This record gives sequence, C-alpha cells and structure tokens, in this order.
Amino acid sequence: MSSSTLTSDGAAWLASAGAYPRSTLALWEERPDAPVVLPCGSAFDVVSTPAIFGRRMLDRLWDEGPGSGPVAAFRGRMLLFAAPGTAQRLPSLLEWEEWGSHGRTAAIPPLLCHGTGDAITVPAPAPTAPTPALTGRSTRPGQFTSPGRSASTAPSAPSAPTSRSTPTDPSDSRWLVAPDTRHPWLPGPEILLWAAVRAARSAVRISIFPPPDQGANVYDVSRRR
Repeated sequence: MSSSTLTSDGAAWLASAGAYPRSTLALWEERPDAPVVLPCGSAFDVVSTPAIFGRRMLDRLWDEGPGSGPVAAFRGRMLLFAAPGTAQRLPSLLEWEEWGSHGRTAAIPPLLCHGTGDAITVPAPAPTAPTPALTGRSTRPGQFTSPGRSASTAPSAPSAPTSRSTPTDPSDSRWLVAPDTRHPWLPGPEILLWAAVRAARSAVRISIFPPPDQGANVYDVSRRR
C-alpha cells in the first residue's frame, strides 16, 4: 500500500491525544521524520492486526462497509484507529461470537487492542526523509506544516491506500489512511467485529492463485462517514 499524507489538521488531532500537544507539533515541525509515542484511550483506541489479515479487514471496510478511520503500518502490523472504548469492548464481542456463532471467529488471529493505559508509536508526518524547510504545506508527499501556517497549496481531499500489497519491512512505519481532520470518523467495536468476521470468511475462500491485478484497488475516501 502506498503512503497517505498527514495533514496539519490530522496532526493536531493526533497531538491532542498526548499531555503536551504543542510540544508534539513543535517536534514534528522541527523533525517531520520523527515517529512519536502517544497514549490511547482519550482521542482514539488502536486495534493492531497481522499485516495480511489487517489488509483483508481494510478491504472489507472499504468494499462493503463504511470505510475506515486512520490506518497505519508499523513493523509488519496494521494499526486501525478506532473509537475510544473499542479496546475494552471488542475482545468480549469476539468471545461472544466464538461462543454463539459456531466458531465464526476461529479464523481470526489474536487482535491486540490498545486502550486506556496503553500507548502506540504514531508514524511520522514524513517517514521517508526529513523536510529541509517548512514554509508552507505542499501536495508533495513527505511535507508537513503545523497548524497556523499558510496552506494555499493544501490538497482538497485526503489520500487513501492505492494498492493491496502488504508491508513486509520490519522497520516499516507509515500512514496508509492518514487523519485529515481534527475530528475524524472512527469505527467502533461492532464495525471492526463485522470486518474481522468477513475477513476471516474471505481468508477461507482465497485461491492459491493470486488475482490478475493486485495493485489496482483504490479506496474512495469520500465514503467515510
């Protein structure tokens, strides 16, 4: 999957999760290539999945469901940003499905749910290379401007994942669907359960032969609620 560009509004939302948001934004202004550790439970929870299964969940969310919230790749795993409280509720929903639906969740790998008391590493605004001068936001990937700067060249819409390839580099850390507003829509536990169950079903039906074009899928971010 190709990287999605973090906007200044998205960065402000991420920074609001920490105790010192201005310090986080100042760090990103000085070092846009620096990942940051942020706490979960207030602005967002995070559900961490193995990369391949997370890709299947993301496909279900975009192909059949309401879309997704922000999504990042980190060290071979996929991080799905979710509504606060999801980390507490989702495990019990998965247990209920296992008991009440004849093992419908048996093909779902263990999902790591990060909520209150946990922290995650957030990809840098420009994970590929530092940006020398930050005088305004640009549409070129890898550039970032903190809120309050001129944004005359800001993109009109957020970008989204553009292929079905799976991140494999263990040091990989980048946005797949970057936050683009100060109040992004976040899926709750029921939506992620729905996506996980359907991803598990699709895993059973996958052929040993790959589809003819695995790089053609484009997610329509306008469908996000």
